Amino acid sequence: MTRFAAPIAEQIWDMKYRLKEADGTPLDTTVEDTWRRIARALAQAESDPEVWEKRFYAALEDFKYLPAGRITAGAGTDRTVTLFNCFVMGTVPDSMGGIFDMLREAALTMQQGGGIGYDFSTIRPKGAPVAGVAADASGPLSFMDVWDAMCRTIMSAGSRRGAMMATMRCDHPDVEHFIAAKSDSARLRMFNLSVLVTDDFMEAVKADGSWELVFDGVVYKTVQARDLWNTIMKATYDYAEPGVIFIDRINKANNLNYCETIAATNPCGEQPLPPYGACLLGSVNLARLVKNPFGSDADLDQEALDDLVACAIRMMDNVVDVSKFPLPAQELEAQNKRRIGLGVTGLADALLMCGQKYGTEEAAAVAEGWLKQIARASYLASVELAKEKGAFPLFDAEKYLASGNMMQMDDDVREAVRAHGIRNALVTSIAPTGTISLYAGNVSSGIEPVFAYAYTRKVLQKDGTRTEEEVVDYAVQMYREKFGADAELPEYFVNAQTLAPLDHVRMQAAAQKWVDSSISKTINCPEDISFEAFKEVYLEAYETGCKGCTTYRPNDVTGSVLSVSEEKKDAPAVVANDDAEPQQPHGDVIYMAEPLDRPEHLEGNTYKLKWPDSEHAIYLTINDIVVGGHRRPFEVFINSKNMEHYAWTLALTRMISAVFRRGGDVSFVVEELKAVFDPRGGAWVKGKYIPSILAAIGGVIEQHLVATGFVEGQGLGLKADPTAKVVGLDAPRGKACPSCGQFSMMMVEGCMTCSSCGHSKCG
Repeated sequence: MTRFAAPIAEQIWDMKYRLKEADGTPLDTTVEDTWRRIARALAQAESDPEVWEKRFYAALEDFKYLPAGRITAGAGTDRTVTLFNCFVMGTVPDSMGGIFDMLREAALTMQQGGGIGYDFSTIRPKGAPVAGVAADASGPLSFMDVWDAMCRTIMSAGSRRGAMMATMRCDHPDVEHFIAAKSDSARLRMFNLSVLVTDDFMEAVKADGSWELVFDGVVYKTVQARDLWNTIMKATYDYAEPGVIFIDRINKANNLNYCETIAATNPCGEQPLPPYGACLLGSVNLARLVKNPFGSDADLDQEALDDLVACAIRMMDNVVDVSKFPLPAQELEAQNKRRIGLGVTGLADALLMCGQKYGTEEAAAVAEGWLKQIARASYLASVELAKEKGAFPLFDAEKYLASGNMMQMDDDVREAVRAHGIRNALVTSIAPTGTISLYAGNVSSGIEPVFAYAYTRKVLQKDGTRTEEEVVDYAVQMYREKFGADAELPEYFVNAQTLAPLDHVRMQAAAQKWVDSSISKTINCPEDISFEAFKEVYLEAYETGCKGCTTYRPNDVTGSVLSVSEEKKDAPAVVANDDAEPQQPHGDVIYMAEPLDRPEHLEGNTYKLKWPDSEHAIYLTINDIVVGGHRRPFEVFINSKNMEHYAWTLALTRMISAVFRRGGDVSFVVEELKAVFDPRGGAWVKGKYIPSILAAIGGVIEQHLVATGFVEGQGLGLKADPTAKVVGLDAPRGKACPSCGQFSMMMVEGCMTCSSCGHSKCG
């Protein structure tokens, strides 16, 4: 019997979390092996590891407690990776040397797999004088471009590129340029951007007052606060960034505000951290803790929740001791405060199982009660750890109890902290759980609503064919099993497609009250929402106590979210309210430009390329497919006896062939290759200077494309694209996934995530 509730869960485990040899040979034979590996690794920090290994395994079993991806993939592997999910780097000095020292630290951190955050408010604005060099400063955005280029280059652990967050204060003189940066669809793609909004600024916005843009005590410009606010709102309305972080609220609510100041967050915003701050994450799967789901007495198992939270807190505390750290400063910061972030996933599914309609005041009250219980259990578990192992080194009872969230905690918890101390300065956070929620059987993600009840996923098989499989939400699947496959879903089943934006805010605000850190959540807005209604979402988030706000509205820069639907046989059309018309059922996920099928026989040509000073020639074979009566390139093979060429020619073969098989205008491949410059020097070939051997390969491919009539001539684009007309081109679709190529990217918890393979920029 498999432990996986859905095929996608096993596929995600195999791709992302299963321990394998370098050649792909599995070391984790089953998911039980993965759980055992994690439990054993974290139990090494205990005086009686055998006892705790069993307890940790029991918590992990059946996906009840879900350590974040870094821990699941890295614990017990002996690899040089960090088990911490996210870091905020040191304060960026306003000097060239200091800035590039910070760049080096960022590269080292991302190389080990950490997502990072930076506050760029400390760099002087563009045009400010630079003492001693008779020049003007280039400003923080120019250095952000350097960070962006570095991030594109570094391949971080676990085969994913790094994720970064950049923040800037609302009073920095370059904040208007920062706000507009993502209007260029090619700029700062490796960053998430957020503006640090202060309480004074929000009061000036409400009063329609003036606002000074200041650096180092010098006022560079005075603007109307409401105009600047509208600029922020218009940018995120048009292209989903920047986000908004209510930075004063974050610092006031911080249990450690007596010994640290926060100015940045991790890439998804749920971890506001001080300089060199680090946090590890994990989630309690609420969908696995509901007693008698969909019954009249359905409820969360309170005792099981308390026990699971206590075990999870202990496991996370042990991660602090067994993890590697990219930088000594990060290790010191983590050891001094032992900050952890226990959150939840499957909350929307659990609400459905208990008959609650996500987004209503009643559901918000239920969610708030659950999260308060988790907060209480987390603090009390950390107190028990302090009795046994000691409080975190910077603990000061009176200052701690007079800070942040501890001021609103129940008296019995406060007294326990006063008497015994506490092991972990902060204990709760709600992280992005897009991939681990798929791994756990496609439970709803974090505190997000169910994104879609069902969709069709296309899976690439080993033989190159594609199969289709239905991916069903965990709660919907349970409902079907209990009441029959054709049973009509109750009206309280709502999803992200039908939920009003202010209902999202209500749920976020309810959860935030009992969460130490912050919450990674996306408020999905319809494309046709008015600008005034859109702004109201952010004001409501501020007024109701949220620490930040991230929205997603389909737009031309970032694309549309995944196009989904529930056919009637899978899940009936959803009614948003009692008077609304049912949604029109439509088809499966729309996948555009599927790879062309390979016929058994192809026509092609082989070309010999002799590069000067190279002992062996390179042979290029280009095979074509006939589509609509026209030849077009389908695949490339690059061969050489020179073994120094083997790795890059094989990679080039695979990448170019993958592009060709997608169809469309692929002539850009030629231009990209021809533009490659070798710093060691190119060569003269047949009276023409070629800047690199890659440029020479591009020239051979171009020669073939001209000869077959695919392009008109050298340096010219596509002559005719026989696949330009694709059925369903006008249908809504997601962005193409950079990992699997499927058009199934969707915005979940502030991060673009692929529902087909689980890829996300944020891990």
